[in-house]
Amino acid sequence: MTRYVALGSSMAAGPGIAPRVSDSPRAAGRSARNYAHLVATARGYDLVDVTYSGATTAHILTDSQRGAPPQIDALDGSEALVTITIGGNDVGYVPLLFAAGLPRAARAIPLLGGRLRGLLNPAERYLALDAVGAALVEVGRTVRQRSPRATVLFVDYLTLLPTAGVAARPLSDRDVSLGRHVAGELERLTAEAAATTGCGVVRAGAASREHHAWSSDPWTTRFGWPVPRRPAPLHPNAAGMRAVADLVLDELSNFSTHC
Repeated sequence: MTRYVALGSSMAAGPGIAPRVSDSPRAAGRSARNYAHLVATARGYDLVDVTYSGATTAHILTDSQRGAPPQIDALDGSEALVTITIGGNDVGYVPLLFAAGLPRAARAIPLLGGRLRGLLNPAERYLALDAVGAALVEVGRTVRQRSPRATVLFVDYLTLLPTAGVAARPLSDRDVSLGRHVAGELERLTAEAAATTGCGVVRAGAASREHHAWSSDPWTTRFGWPVPRRPAPLHPNAAGMRAVADLVLDELSNFSTHC
């Protein structure tokens, strides 16, 4: 069978979308209906899914995560397809939005308040964005070296936030503006890393502009508290994972047509 390895964070893992992959670590939040599983089923691929909630680029390249080896170790050179969704945790994208949704009084709580204020500080987010571009390039370059015969696709994040002028309560307009900037820069840097390293890019963010979390047909969930057996807040829902899978399948079809 054709081997397919899926790398990435919770945006690829699909925490809370039932059913969970039965033999996976609970902390990974790995859904049997995430986009990788849907693509593998549609194509008849042999999937190795090592996506893990909370993963950063370092967890792909070098660092263990809760006892799991770096995700790059799943590559043995035989794979025909590798997908990568990563970078948001490096820049605190979803944590920023969670911090924005908490009551403002929480920002005055010792220790916690400092963390929240840091997440909502534009200067700190800009510094993190400055660093993640090089990290994404290193991910793409390393995957290409490990899997020289594979089609390698960066899959960027689904759009979470509405366009300017549309409220995203309980998040303030100021915090939403910062989150929107971080999301836009992640998209740009992901596309640049793909181009620099000879990888493809699946533009899930652009495809989901009208399906943000506050829309009438959302592909992601809104801010809120986690509920057991429900998709995680500010993450893809089942419809979003299906949409991303379709985008990946379209990209694979286009790639085959032009090869």
